[in-house]
Amino acid sequence: LGEQGKPGFYSGRIADEIIKVTRELGGFLEAEDLQHHMDTGSESTKPISLKFKGMGLGDDGVQLWEHPPNGQGIVALMALGIFQEMEKQGNISAFGPQDFNSAPYLHAIIESLRLAFTDGSWYITDPSTTKVPVEGLLSPEYLAERAKLFNPARATHYKEHGNPFMSPALQSSDTVYFTVSDSEGNVASFINSNYDGFGTGIIPRGCGFTLQNRGHNFSLDPDHPNKLEPRKRPYHTIIPGMITNLADGSLHSSFGVMGGFMQPQGHMQVLLGLTIAGLSPQEALDAPRICVAARMLEERVEDWTVSVEESMPEETIQGLRDLGHQIEIVTGWDRSLFGRGQIISRSLDPVTQIPVWSAGSDPRGDGAAYPAI
Repeated sequence: LGEQGKPGFYSGRIADEIIKVTRELGGFLEAEDLQHHMDTGSESTKPISLKFKGMGLGDDGVQLWEHPPNGQGIVALMALGIFQEMEKQGNISAFGPQDFNSAPYLHAIIESLRLAFTDGSWYITDPSTTKVPVEGLLSPEYLAERAKLFNPARATHYKEHGNPFMSPALQSSDTVYFTVSDSEGNVASFINSNYDGFGTGIIPRGCGFTLQNRGHNFSLDPDHPNKLEPRKRPYHTIIPGMITNLADGSLHSSFGVMGGFMQPQGHMQVLLGLTIAGLSPQEALDAPRICVAARMLEERVEDWTVSVEESMPEETIQGLRDLGHQIEIVTGWDRSLFGRGQIISRSLDPVTQIPVWSAGSDPRGDGAAYPAI
């Protein structure tokens, strides 16, 4: 790869070994398939974003940037947008630091995520083969329509995806995320994964890697936009994130949360911790989290469990139960379900106006935050 770049992987000896081991195990991969991926994959993409001005932030709000479909970053944006529309509609109050991780606060987040996942699990697919209605899904009108389904007094089971065309306008431990910044203010947000169980576990002879198993997230429903087809990319879970300040477009934070379908849920909860609760990067990562059924929609139709981290306040847990949520307390090492994040944030010293960098690393993982001087 260092000497030849993409052709060194998608053609030549390594490609031959990938094809050989795949076909020996009953697969149908051919040289033309790898050539297609070399020609069309890994292209530059334009990030998608959503402006968040809710909870009294106004012009001091932030803009969340995510990777577009076939990645699931749009789920984080939709959930945040639905959450914002709930406030506009008067169905939730303007939460402040005192409300962080309270039952009403988490109830609104849970329902926002459920609505977003219901849409995401239907619409997210390879945009080169099927049109993904990104603008429609993120339009204020559509998000407002979805937010109207929210019941502030009760948990709701959302089984039907919405239709933005009609609008007026997974857990694994193999993911690696890191973010870096330099003295000039440049930042990079990077994530990589072979997916479930460290990929397929298949190692082409003489090659130092395992083949990924991202095809797991195709749908076998022949009418589904994300249906299994040749030379197509499936719904993808890994999403590096970035936050900018609405006031001047400057960097707020570069961050990511590893953990399959927990990732957009982690993005939303960490961002709200930074902005609404005023937490530091490390505090935002340390705070207990919730996780709605984190699987493809076809695998979780009747699973409306909300997993709650063991350190969540008991009154919050009871409040969620009173609202009708099916709660499962997750303890010990199983808390890796809630993802493992890293953050670098930039702010200005209020006196000197000199940029101040701060960082955090998730205690649920084995990362670290440190300056290189």
